[in-house]
Amino acid sequence: MILSKKDIPSFLDKLISEYQVFAPVQEGSYTLFKQISSGADAVLTDSNTKLPAKEIFFPQSEKLFSYNVTEEGTKLEATIDDQKKVVFGVRPCDAKSLTLLDNVFNNDKYQDPYYLTRRTNTIMVGVGCNAPASTCFCTSVNGGPFDTKGLDLLLVDTGDAYVVEVVSDKGKALAEQAGFAAASDADKTAASKAKEEAKVTCQVNTDGLKDKLDVNFYDPIWDKIHEKCLGCGACTYLCPTCHCFDIVDDAVDCNGCRVRNWDSCAFPLFTLHGSGHNPRTSNKERYRNRIMHKFKYFVDNFGEIACVGCGRCIKNCPVNMDIRVVLEDVRGSEARLDS
Repeated sequence: MILSKKDIPSFLDKLISEYQVFAPVQEGSYTLFKQISSGADAVLTDSNTKLPAKEIFFPQSEKLFSYNVTEEGTKLEATIDDQKKVVFGVRPCDAKSLTLLDNVFNNDKYQDPYYLTRRTNTIMVGVGCNAPASTCFCTSVNGGPFDTKGLDLLLVDTGDAYVVEVVSDKGKALAEQAGFAAASDADKTAASKAKEEAKVTCQVNTDGLKDKLDVNFYDPIWDKIHEKCLGCGACTYLCPTCHCFDIVDDAVDCNGCRVRNWDSCAFPLFTLHGSGHNPRTSNKERYRNRIMHKFKYFVDNFGEIACVGCGRCIKNCPVNMDIRVVLEDVRGSEARLDS
């Protein structure tokens, strides 16, 4: 199937009449995922958005329920967003990140109805990356510029149009609803060529990394690695797989609500116990935990690395910490970067 670029605004306008539609929009010098009211607002470029799409499913601040306590008892009222949604223009790395977060919010011990309801009711339309950035390393963490994990439809840029690839039943239904024209052999050839020419030039060697982390908790390397880190938490807020949060009550007298807010393992108070004890008092311990969590603990728990190689933490670190170099330092060898 084929979707002409000039037809995208009208395609999105039709979706807006039935769904909440989220797409990259221009905000100053960068793009962010926002709910759009007009298809003309969507901006598709080869660059990834400043923030990942995870906020659509796991908001930075979210009221979980409100409560009222009276002499008759306690009344609870949950607030679950069950609106049908389409996320349009998401990059493959961000789509894959949601499949990783699914492990956190839907497992044998815990199912999060807020996150899961949004996931169930959302159709993911991705755009492949014809020109991955120099900071991208998705192919080193089991991804790729046209990876379809977490997507329902994948769009492949062929110049004036996108070739539409169906990934799931939800995507098939949306494509049939949209009535896309069939792609010609020339369109399919152009899509194949675009995929062949899209090169992720940066490779990070993760061979043996997990084995190293299994035994190096007390290794002196951690005394060095964390030194530049300011503990600002920017990398955690920009990361599509980070999911630390805090729960607070906002109440007056007997009426209030329970709110979930993003938090960060980079912050000193994140692990502060009610007793006053804090198991991670230093920046070294907090930075080690960040690396351990993504490349050891998550692998132990779910069998996958909690990194999709989007490169946001590299682009936006105020002191130019580069996780690619950190990983190579952990492995005990010099950085092996191809660009």
